[in-house]
Amino acid sequence: QVQLVESGGGVVQPGGSLRLSCATSGLTLDEYAIGWWRATPGKELKGISCISISRFSPYYSDSVKGRFTTSRDAARNLVYLQMTSLEPEDAGNYFCAATPVFCVSADCIMCQMSSEKTYEFWGRGTQVTVSS
Repeated sequence: QVQLVESGGGVVQPGGSLRLSCATSGLTLDEYAIGWWRATPGKELKGISCISISRFSPYYSDSVKGRFTTSRDAARNLVYLQMTSLEPEDAGNYFCAATPVFCVSADCIMCQMSSEKTYEFWGRGTQVTVSS
């Protein structure tokens, strides 16, 4: 009964800000990393960010570095994507998705952003529109 539910999407003007939330249930954020993915008509699904356990820094795509910040509240099973300085190119349907974290000693496998295939669970998305 793993569930991921996105919220916070909407319409924002260029240069504006928006915060997306991902509410998770049926899993622990110590065992799964949460990635944000964006679907846009006519384009490939793009990995935006990924956040895992606390000793590892989050991953970001080059296109959003310095503008987007992902964070988590593990005690409440919540993950956020804070988006600032939004541009029309940022528009799309944003999904949060969970991928397993596997660690041997200090080395961990997680947050693969070149492919969505390792992400086992997905929300249904929240729409972000950037227009004036």
